Amino acid sequence: MLPTDIELLHVPGPPAALPDGTRAVVSVVRPDLADDEYVGHLWSVDLEGDDAPRPLTRGHRDTAPDVSPDGRWVVFLRAEHEGKPQVHVVEAAGGEPIRLTDAPLGASEPRFSPDGTRIVYLARVPEEGRYSADGSPGAEEPRHITELRYRADGIGFVRDRPQHAFVVDVPVDGERPAALPEPVALTAGDIGVAGVRWLPSGEALVGVSARHASRESDLRSDAVLIDASPAGDPAPPVPLTDADQGSRLGVDAVLPSSDGSTLWLLASDLGPTGRDFVAAQVGLYRLPLGAAGGAPERLTDPESDQLAGALAELDGDPLVIVERRGAAHLVRVAADGTATTLVGGTSVVTGVAVASRTGRVVVTAASPSSSGEVLSVDAASGRVQTRTDLSAPLRETGRVREPVELVATAPDGYEVHGWVVTPDEQRYGSGPHPTILLIHGGPFAQYTHALFDEVQVLVEAGYGVVLGNPRGSSGYGREHGLAIRGAFGTVDTEDVLALLGSALEDPALDGERVGVMGGSYGGYLTAWLTTRTDRFAAAIVERGFLDPISFVGSSDIGWFFGLEYLGDANDEHGAVALAAQSPMAHVGDVRTPTLVIHSEQDWRCPVEQGQRWFVELKRRGVETELLLFPGEGHELTRSGRPRHRKVRFDHVLRWWSTHLPIEG
Repeated sequence: MLPTDIELLHVPGPPAALPDGTRAVVSVVRPDLADDEYVGHLWSVDLEGDDAPRPLTRGHRDTAPDVSPDGRWVVFLRAEHEGKPQVHVVEAAGGEPIRLTDAPLGASEPRFSPDGTRIVYLARVPEEGRYSADGSPGAEEPRHITELRYRADGIGFVRDRPQHAFVVDVPVDGERPAALPEPVALTAGDIGVAGVRWLPSGEALVGVSARHASRESDLRSDAVLIDASPAGDPAPPVPLTDADQGSRLGVDAVLPSSDGSTLWLLASDLGPTGRDFVAAQVGLYRLPLGAAGGAPERLTDPESDQLAGALAELDGDPLVIVERRGAAHLVRVAADGTATTLVGGTSVVTGVAVASRTGRVVVTAASPSSSGEVLSVDAASGRVQTRTDLSAPLRETGRVREPVELVATAPDGYEVHGWVVTPDEQRYGSGPHPTILLIHGGPFAQYTHALFDEVQVLVEAGYGVVLGNPRGSSGYGREHGLAIRGAFGTVDTEDVLALLGSALEDPALDGERVGVMGGSYGGYLTAWLTTRTDRFAAAIVERGFLDPISFVGSSDIGWFFGLEYLGDANDEHGAVALAAQSPMAHVGDVRTPTLVIHSEQDWRCPVEQGQRWFVELKRRGVETELLLFPGEGHELTRSGRPRHRKVRFDHVLRWWSTHLPIEG
């Protein structure tokens, strides 16, 4: 890939299926460098015949479709140029969309009621006098903050704009209303809700909310019940799991069974403190509803299975996405916990839907040669068909290289899994090529088999790339993820160096010309490596977690993240242990030329972390540069403004061409 090829990254969102299973509706979004925004439409995808996908809408950015129970309507979000997403409906056969909302901060997650007459959606409700489109932030009243949890990266301050659920009526007979329908608030107050889903009766919804008394000092959240037809002001949601009564769960997502007897939960057990999040693998839970009552029962293995954020149901069985060694598989879980993989291999499943009448399963999934496609799955026969070719324009450039899996052995005998990608031999010869070690964030996350723009741009420029999932990563079991608790910079360091060493046994890679780069936790480990060794020709430290002490007070997750992972400087012996894991405590040992990249509005790894690393290197005479992106948060490389993403790639390639020039 060239940096400008990010425009060819056509990424599908989670699918919606027509009830009869003949078609799926999916949003496909791509970066647009001219508009400097993400643009895209809804597409109708044939699941049975040979028809090519056809556009259903043609807005600036149309996303998040859901299909009405009768198959007539599609509800979705439309954002105009530089605008906020609002709820619209369009007939599934096509036509002119009808707008239904004017939420001042935008809407999200629209869903049809079981009878198809109403739509629930979520929207943040701004405090009076704040976030006015034509107002000046500097003229607002000061924020009086009394609790630890008051802001979030990518959102901003959250206590003055809680997220609530609303319903609007679907237009009768498809007639365009003279005015926008009046939304009815289902929740209100200071405590917000997320992930709402209708019960089959349509009388209530379920969702997720941190509504318990100790919510300011732990990470737990509850599944809650929400009245769908409040007579007056909304009543507080009713807990279905109850942290006030001892539930240890942090609930991420909920889905009622089709018969209303069960609530499926994606949740993690956060221990007695409610903050024991390190490698607390997300699992599938079953919670009886109604008269049956009872406690949530975990159906997936807490030691081996980490679930990603999607839920669906097929003939009474939940469908979940399970991370497995760089893949994300679609798995069907039976009542006794027996798991059957429906989509496996190197697929990285990102979304799933089920046709309500026929049981046809539809997923979106990325692969080594695609940023995402729509797949049709026959659960009975196991047949999987790819129904789109969204990445064809990118592949047709001839600038896509597929990774080769790599297994290395760390010094203590531990097996480390990863990949190596080499440049096109016809253009760059047989090598040896300069090589870059790439380290992921998290740390409880995983590099996957999916096409990755970071790798593709580096390989296209002539670099070999080594990447993998050292201890601390997800997708390899709880023990693997726990291995670096209180031990950042230990076995994770050994693992990434073992991967690099194994890859460099290939004569196509040059072991004398090696660089290292990573973001977030990957920025941490990159910086840490430069405090331990001078073997790298240069480094790129991006949005790094670099000083765990200042991180506690500056990051949106600082009040728990470093304290649980690395320890507390205020505990006995804690200061020594913390310094032993802190790059900033060892910055004086760095001699490696370093490019520091950070975003000015990064509240996850705040900009002071990168600025201080730059200053400490600069004043010690280390060659260093600081690249700051205005208006961006922690997700710059994934969802930042397209032009910023392209300019970032330009600087990355400039830096490497200076310190690791391509020969020949």
